[in-house]
Amino acid sequence: MNGMNMGKLMQQAQEMQRKMSAQQSEIEKQDFTGTAPDGLVTATFTGARQMKDLQIKPEAIDPDDPDMLSDLVISAVNDALGQIDETTKSKMGQFTQGMNIPGL
Repeated sequence: MNGMNMGKLMQQAQEMQRKMSAQQSEIEKQDFTGTAPDGLVTATFTGARQMKDLQIKPEAIDPDDPDMLSDLVISAVNDALGQIDETTKSKMGQFTQGMNIPGL
């Protein structure tokens, strides 16, 4: 490769990095709300995977069955985190198509 082609390649790489960074920033600003079955528990996260809110309906609280509440919270949290993963794959995948990058 001559210097001119390498320079152009570097510019393209820098542009792609800028676009990826902007896209990641947009994802991090979004909210993702996961819901447990019957909507008894909802968990809201930022795209940066920080929990913002956890709502538990009174009917989800059964003093005789605390494991049910735990299961509902886990379900809602996993749903929200799954949405973040899918959105990240969808939006960032345009930059990584054809590359074997774990986690994307």
